[in-house]
Amino acid sequence: MDYRAKKIVIADLDGTLAPSKSRMDSEMSSLIVELLEYKDFAVISGGRFEQFQKQFVSGLENRPERFSRLYLLPTCATAFYKFEEGEWQKVYSEDLSSEQKVRIMQAFETALRQAGYQKPEKVYGQILEDRGTQITFSANGQEAPLELKTAWDPDQKKRLLIKSYLDKLLPEFEIRVGGTNSIDVTKKGIDKAYGIRKIESYFGYKIGEMLFLGDALFDGGNDYPVKQVGVDSIQVSGPEDTKKILRDIIAVSKKVA
Repeated sequence: MDYRAKKIVIADLDGTLAPSKSRMDSEMSSLIVELLEYKDFAVISGGRFEQFQKQFVSGLENRPERFSRLYLLPTCATAFYKFEEGEWQKVYSEDLSSEQKVRIMQAFETALRQAGYQKPEKVYGQILEDRGTQITFSANGQEAPLELKTAWDPDQKKRLLIKSYLDKLLPEFEIRVGGTNSIDVTKKGIDKAYGIRKIESYFGYKIGEMLFLGDALFDGGNDYPVKQVGVDSIQVSGPEDTKKILRDIIAVSKKVA
């Protein structure tokens, strides 16, 4: 792949830039800060904006002068933030209505029962979380230790089964498997591909000028819509894999500069 032709790198967060619900390590932060010398950078992931700040932005706070090249699209691109006048400004937010939230919650209860989901004896935080623009299921709870999340559904089979029931119950919504043990539900047509189109329209990038990095590019995964739009995408196995790609992009960019 010709990294020289790419003007913006777009990445998932959990499982791509950092372990689930964990802060990026210092090496990843340093690589992104260096990359921002040469490329714009966007993050599209299922977490709330507050989670983005905790996991991602906090590691870059010593270089806010580069935030003008940084775009945040939390809750699977149902919201969009950019840095202006010294603070993060919300560009848009595709909020779910109260009626939609109730419908989604009820559908989850039915689908989980049909799929044979058993609530763990110990739950860490909410199993069904209202993120405003998105409802997210996490099998062990939102704040569960990473090892529990990873062990519950490593091959996505449990979540894809739950999704198959949700697809029938909620045909008017987008339903995607994401993270290590979660499922995200948003308004129809509002997914990571929607975020790509927003980046395209707001900043004038062409599809061929974008590169996406994610760990859920499989059919049904919450990164898959990006691939369907035609953006060059690279499946990563985790943050260490992502670091290798970022180093390669930086190396190529230095030669061009």
